[in-house]
Amino acid sequence: MSYFEEVHEAAKYVEGKLGKLAPRVAVVLGSGLGAVADKVTEAIHIPYGQIPNFPRSTVEGHAGRIVAGRIGVTPVVVLQGRVHFYEGYTPLQVTFPMRVLGRLGIDAVILTNAAGGIEERYELGQLVALSDHINMMGWNPLVGPNEPRFATRRNSGLRFFDMTEAYSRRLRDLAHQAARDEGITMEEGVYLAVPGPSFETPAEIRAFRSLGATLVGMSTVPETIVARHMGIEVLGLSCVTNKAAGLNTRPLSHDEVFETGRLVERRLAGVVERLVVWIATLMEAES
Repeated sequence: MSYFEEVHEAAKYVEGKLGKLAPRVAVVLGSGLGAVADKVTEAIHIPYGQIPNFPRSTVEGHAGRIVAGRIGVTPVVVLQGRVHFYEGYTPLQVTFPMRVLGRLGIDAVILTNAAGGIEERYELGQLVALSDHINMMGWNPLVGPNEPRFATRRNSGLRFFDMTEAYSRRLRDLAHQAARDEGITMEEGVYLAVPGPSFETPAEIRAFRSLGATLVGMSTVPETIVARHMGIEVLGLSCVTNKAAGLNTRPLSHDEVFETGRLVERRLAGVVERLVVWIATLMEAES
């Protein structure tokens, strides 16, 4: 069975579980940021382990399931947890869930993550809308034969495609408005992705800062590349869950990432709840 056929089989399974629900907006949740799923009503829970060919998350803070239903009256599908390259998965497996979302007909995705703050003014818990990224993972998930059948709309599925606006300007504008309505200050920043699982050294952080990065993490970029390949519009939202190496005196730990995420996940959930409705309305108006 080809990779495309494996994705198609997984998508058909999920479609069967969704019934008449036809979401156009999806949300992917990072470490310790699972509270968005609590906003979903009429919820359908699909553990990753039940979906054919679907990779399973092994990291604490990633529940490993799809939660589909409605936020207000708006259909939505939420991936509560993701998989990472450092877990031993291949690039194709890391981006498999995003491929499935594309086959489900998703038009826009909100990618959330827990990130280390390189910008010194970022406080713990700061929400940051991604304006761009730097891929330092050492690989690209599209290496290999191009599969044009993954195209979901016009001018998508191309071998070579534009990444000038990897993260949608108009969706970032909506994110800032949602944050203001929630009484939250949202920054914008550049996310640099590394493979992990070790945290970065202070020297690496200094180098990343010189490149223009304000955030560092171990996810999101591969998903963004694949989403843009399929023509899916992307909004990236980072939560600063720890200061990057060299910016504080404490050793870095995943426990700190997880705990800070837990402290701010309700604020993030309020922002995402508004965004799902607004983005879906925008997509409907254009269809």
